Amino acid sequence: MEEFNIKDARKKIIYYALKYKGDWDEIFNAITRKEEYDEEFVNKELKNNKWKLVTVLDKEYPQKLKNIMKPPFVLFYYGDFSLINEEYSLGVVGSRNHLDYGSKVCEKLIGGLSKDIVIVSGLAKGIDAFAHQAALDNDLKTIAVLGVGIDRCYPKENFKLYMKIKKCGLLISEYPYKEVVSVNNFPMRNRLIAALSKSILIPECKGRSGTLITVRFALEQGKDILVVPCSILEPLYNNQLILEGAIPVICSKDIEEQIK
Repeated sequence: MEEFNIKDARKKIIYYALKYKGDWDEIFNAITRKEEYDEEFVNKELKNNKWKLVTVLDKEYPQKLKNIMKPPFVLFYYGDFSLINEEYSLGVVGSRNHLDYGSKVCEKLIGGLSKDIVIVSGLAKGIDAFAHQAALDNDLKTIAVLGVGIDRCYPKENFKLYMKIKKCGLLISEYPYKEVVSVNNFPMRNRLIAALSKSILIPECKGRSGTLITVRFALEQGKDILVVPCSILEPLYNNQLILEGAIPVICSKDIEEQIK
């Protein structure tokens, strides 16, 4: 009877995640009020969709996510889910509208890392995309945490990268289907990037940006913030983060010393 109840509860959570499109608060409210669910709908969706999923009730659910703010009820994914449990994971975040400096820093630092380090980022335009690409170019594994539905690539310009990570790495999202872009989704995505990373590397960032939201989540979770120094003539926030206590790094060896 207990096993049946667990299976039933699991399907309910999946149903709520699909119905409410991954919205954490809506799913929580549905669980709290013991909302009815459509088992036939769940079975049909599990059969007809190609993505895989892990729920908070499954033994495969990542330990890294269990104690964060609002741990996802369901994770939808494509690719190698075991990457999520790798010990040496480096989150890389930064400016969407980047300078050449940031892209070159990504290529140089990630290119010099050992192959057992997994690069975690958000598949956004700019530094995120350069981080994923640098990982793939140098035979490192990479995890893309999406702020949209698991079947949607955003921005569209990263479609080839999306498909390559789907095949060679891990695409993950708490949002199902082709759930559209919502401003509120991206801060929620950033908490997962922080949680899945042992440390966060910032090649380039600007003040009042999404990067600083990731920094806040990472600090709340006890993670180190690694920042590449920059020229004081550039309109970047890197040096200010270092003044505020972030760890400066200037080579791949510096990064490895922090995460190993």
